[in-house]
Amino acid sequence: MAQRSKNHLAMFGLLVLCAACSPNEKLAPVGRGEPGQGDADAAPDGGGTGAADDLFAELPGLAPTATGRGGAAATVDLRGTLAAIEVLKKGGNAVDAAVAAAGVLGATDPFSCGIGGGGFMLVYLAADNKVVAIDHRETAPSRLEASAFYENGAPIAFDELVTSGLSVGVPGTVRGWSEALRRYGTLGLKDVLQRAIQVAEAGFEVDATFFEQTGRNLARFQAITSSKELFLGPDGEARPVGAVFKNPDLARTYRLIAEGGDKAFYEGEIAAAIVAAVLEPPIEPGSTLDVRPGVIALSDLQDYEARVRPAISTTYRGYTVHGVGLPSSGGITVAEALNLLEGFDLETLTPVEVLHRYLGASRLAFADRGAFLGDPEFVEAPVAGLLSKDYADARRDLIDLAEAPTSAAAPGDPFAFQTDPSPSPRRGQPARNGSARPKNDASDNETTHITVSDAAGNIVSYTCTIESEGGNGVVVPGHGFLLNNELTDFNIPSDPAAPHPNVVEPGKRPRSSMSPTIVLKDGKPEIALASPGGSTIITTVLQILVGYIDLGLPIDKALAAPRISQRNAGDGSSDAETAFLGALEAEGLRALGHVFSDANTTGGEIGAATALRFHGDGTVTAVAEPVRRHGGSAMVERAP
Repeated sequence: MAQRSKNHLAMFGLLVLCAACSPNEKLAPVGRGEPGQGDADAAPDGGGTGAADDLFAELPGLAPTATGRGGAAATVDLRGTLAAIEVLKKGGNAVDAAVAAAGVLGATDPFSCGIGGGGFMLVYLAADNKVVAIDHRETAPSRLEASAFYENGAPIAFDELVTSGLSVGVPGTVRGWSEALRRYGTLGLKDVLQRAIQVAEAGFEVDATFFEQTGRNLARFQAITSSKELFLGPDGEARPVGAVFKNPDLARTYRLIAEGGDKAFYEGEIAAAIVAAVLEPPIEPGSTLDVRPGVIALSDLQDYEARVRPAISTTYRGYTVHGVGLPSSGGITVAEALNLLEGFDLETLTPVEVLHRYLGASRLAFADRGAFLGDPEFVEAPVAGLLSKDYADARRDLIDLAEAPTSAAAPGDPFAFQTDPSPSPRRGQPARNGSARPKNDASDNETTHITVSDAAGNIVSYTCTIESEGGNGVVVPGHGFLLNNELTDFNIPSDPAAPHPNVVEPGKRPRSSMSPTIVLKDGKPEIALASPGGSTIITTVLQILVGYIDLGLPIDKALAAPRISQRNAGDGSSDAETAFLGALEAEGLRALGHVFSDANTTGGEIGAATALRFHGDGTVTAVAEPVRRHGGSAMVERAP
């Protein structure tokens, strides 16, 4: 990257203060770890199982950044990162390591991800110099009609829909893992799930993140018998920091999957337990919580298929940016925003001018996202038009360089920039702004992201989720995992007959914001990244890319920088992290008319990203959050 002027680096100068304002708390060795180094070679041998190569025998310190050789991994949790490194050191590849990490996170980070949910895995195959996406997004049950989301002619209240059987999509995670390993891995489920089984069974100490997440779910966990039994103490309250949390039911479930493969999840006792929990949610006797039943059937689970899809891509200032396509809107929206920004010489601008254009590009891209994007098996979305550089040229002048907007942007006409510009009469018409109620994901800081590479150069950028923090709140009795509430990602028009590309239909996958990203420069890997955070995932990835590519920030600084998010709000306002609101850049943007709300997310945070940076000398830097969600974990296979 070229050197940038000091004022560009000053744009994110607040990040240094932010990273120091709340140091990672020192937790017991069986928690998420203590501040320390991220070199896997530093982990002591012996102890635990007695195996000389047991990285879990005595946990190393928690470090958000590590540089070294061989493979690398970054996740929100020390044990998840260790599981990936362990697989790499034993000869597995990046796909094997990513699944191993995800399995462990299903135990240690159960409110964000797990086998009751789904995700998108973006894989760079070094031998073929190719990027592919594995879509294991949840699907609407075959008997779920749009009318189920209405009562008395009006949409069911969002909060009531979240905690219900109606919000549960057919889980895709296990089939996604199986498909990824079968096609691109070197190990099987039996191999990669062993550490997850051990962690779930042996347990770990509750840390601040786990305690806070339990507390935010307390009311509904107290009302659901299986969730109360697993997550709450004998007093019906959240287990305190330092208490040991064990999940033997999840360990047994993992064993069934390890032995029987994905079929053990989608058929047999696990599938039957999922269906029972959806059809008859296990409500505590006397509870006043209205947990509506869903309509999932055994056949929905048996018929679920993961999809292997080509990655979408765009070029940006000499970089090739790869992402996942529909049914995720993330890659397309990031790419469109980058195309819009490419027409500005950001290197010559002040920090306030750069941020003003970043917010404007995001606003326009989100207008198109809301109008056109949905499951490609149900919607004829104008993807080629949205990714067209000519389309970005035509839209760019709508970014007012003098002042901030005070209303939402209207969608454009990307169909005119496709080979066949005619939209489908039924599905191709843009939705009018505000014609459908999207999910309220401004407050969703959950989901999790795993970034892994191996010594052969393969890379995995993997976002997995159960949707809202704690999913739908229902633990599958006897099996130790929470169900998702992904179907709240569908739009629900106030008029049930109103068309929209993202309305619920049987078998349809709800539109996602997950944005796993892999960036190449001169045909070689440069960075890989993504984040949780509902629709702020898209703006988080976009802001990190602008910080890294345009402002010349090192990847750890670009990732740690205070965030702002513009998602085409009706009043033109943007969300901002608390750390940003007091910055000079915020004052400059306010002078242009920008209005900010303190991000309605956990602790005022937006996202919890992880990333990898690949260097010309063959080393790799792994990066996790230094502060958000109490800090993440980055490790490398061996020291430089």
